[in-house]
Amino acid sequence: MEKELLLRRLMQNGYLSSKNVIDAMREIPREMFIPEREKKYAYNDTPLGIGYGQTISAPHMVAIMTEALNLKGDSRVLEIGTGTGYHAAITAKVAKEGHVYTVERITELAGKARKNFKEMGIENVTIVIGDGSLGLPEYSPFDRIYATCAAPSVPPMLVEHLLPHGKMILPIGGAVCDLILTEKNGDITQKNLGGCAFVPMVGKEGYDE
Repeated sequence: MEKELLLRRLMQNGYLSSKNVIDAMREIPREMFIPEREKKYAYNDTPLGIGYGQTISAPHMVAIMTEALNLKGDSRVLEIGTGTGYHAAITAKVAKEGHVYTVERITELAGKARKNFKEMGIENVTIVIGDGSLGLPEYSPFDRIYATCAAPSVPPMLVEHLLPHGKMILPIGGAVCDLILTEKNGDITQKNLGGCAFVPMVGKEGYDE
């Protein structure tokens, strides 16, 4: 019931509109991806701590980003910042015939995400432990790229890893940042989707630890 109320609010507020995204958010249990002490808040529309100074994004932000990426069923996707795997699980359900490659720098969180994907039977996700700000050259190029952490600017390496007609969403800025949609249609165009707040991207093209 709490989940349905949340989904209804997200639809009423214009964050959710596509059937495949709604179905994915309905199917993926957010409570599975958060610590026991936070489970009672699973369907509050707010970020929640998952340990190691990291958070799981608020449902409305996951909805905004997933809708704006306009994922196809066979999209090849790069995610930067796996966390415990909630956002990647949503993406993997929408791009069910495609594949999600996700990078996490914290080994313990990557382990939790791997366990969550296994328990849910999600097989179209590959987790890599490393510096997500550098992308994943060995798996590039990608149809879609997004980050669950804020970079000081759009890393050029990620633009290079984006296929023609590809889309990329990154939070850009500091503790308070802007959600920037980059599209590669011959020219590179950018659109500001509004303000947001994310933990910083740590890495060569992000912020120093």
